[in-house]
Amino acid sequence: MNKVFDLIEKERQRQEDEICLIASENYTSKNVMRAVGSILTNKYAEGYPNKRYYGGCKYVDEIEQYAIDKCKELFNCEWANVQPHSGSQANQAVYLALLQTGDTLLGMNLDSGGHLTHGSKVSSSGKLYNAVSYGLDNKGYLNYDEIRKKLYHYNPRLLIVGASAYPRIIDFERIRSIVDEYNAHYAPQWQHEGGVVPNQGIFNVNIHNSKKCYLMVDMAHIAGLVATGLHPSPLPYADVVTSTTHKTLRGPRGGIILSNDKELGKKIDKAVFPGCQGGPLEHIIAGKAICFEEALQPSFTECQTQVLKNIKAMEEVFNERNVKMVSNGSDNHLILLDLRDKGISGKQLEDALSDIGIVVNKNAVKDDPLPKAETSGVRIGTACITTRGAKENMAEWIAHKISDVIDILTDRYDYSRADTLRKAMPKVDHLSDKEIILEDIKGGVKYFCEEHPIYQED
Repeated sequence: MNKVFDLIEKERQRQEDEICLIASENYTSKNVMRAVGSILTNKYAEGYPNKRYYGGCKYVDEIEQYAIDKCKELFNCEWANVQPHSGSQANQAVYLALLQTGDTLLGMNLDSGGHLTHGSKVSSSGKLYNAVSYGLDNKGYLNYDEIRKKLYHYNPRLLIVGASAYPRIIDFERIRSIVDEYNAHYAPQWQHEGGVVPNQGIFNVNIHNSKKCYLMVDMAHIAGLVATGLHPSPLPYADVVTSTTHKTLRGPRGGIILSNDKELGKKIDKAVFPGCQGGPLEHIIAGKAICFEEALQPSFTECQTQVLKNIKAMEEVFNERNVKMVSNGSDNHLILLDLRDKGISGKQLEDALSDIGIVVNKNAVKDDPLPKAETSGVRIGTACITTRGAKENMAEWIAHKISDVIDILTDRYDYSRADTLRKAMPKVDHLSDKEIILEDIKGGVKYFCEEHPIYQED
């Protein structure tokens, strides 16, 4: 037991001592962690509030219903399921509800910023379904024309919109109009539910219900921005929306599914349980409820606003330092650096930054020539540093330090400061100019972390 708690303490200290720029991570509140580590972990509760397969669910029913109500309030929607253990399982449940094995789904290509569960061949979404993909245009923006063309060419049952590494605003209204146009043109005149009927000689369709193509939005990365009105909401336009709760939303690790179609919601409820999952994690659901409460507070909107200010501050620095970005910048919480012109890989930069206490993740870019284990890009997000209290000046400093490390890796760095630092820093005579510069950056990282602790002492 002591071994585990020793390792937990080491992980706590690691998080406190490093600057995290991983766009899919955040620091949840102490209240969320209290709920997640509570006695609720003991309770089995298969089913839904007031419809359980176990006794003793009086209070977990109230907690889960409260989480549902707060989730609906936060995102202004008619139906919510808060049971998915993760965003991936939320997506899986939607597929189970709306698709049959072999049906076609259209999702964003992984190299363009999509997610594994949007049809990647190594995911169940690419193994169980006929997955095709769309991507970005030549400027690095979502290719809406390609979406339209592939809808008509492949006749998918489900269009998946959303990404894990796309830095721009997604025009959900435009996509809805594309799907509506497609459905109006191709939707068969149904004679009955179920079976196969001809569609005016164009193709045959396996009927599940009266819609030709559903629109699903996975807003996992931008949920906090959507909740605060800083990114357009997909809820007025999508048939169904999935999300995680632990990224910009700053809650516990888990998933949710939302919709304004209550009848569709009933099908998805059955797909979550008993379709994909057994007993829900009521301690996590309690943490989600607290997360939704916190996201409804003005302070959360202030934090999300600062997330965007910080990413813009980084964008300016990278432009100044000639570090390329996919689409040349960002409208949300993340930037995707494109390192192809630098001659280094994403893994090289990730490892070098890790050595000085800055944590990022390598990430593929459009038409990436390198394998996924190396990649030509690095994904950077400002959610974590903003939660720690960083303002624009600190975001700028971090972006400059990242640019410095890129210059060091590519032998473009000007070491003229090294002599000045050598005089100011004790016991560094044995260090090279490069080592002195890196030690200086480490000192800056340490200072930031000490001045901006994640969790204040009680």
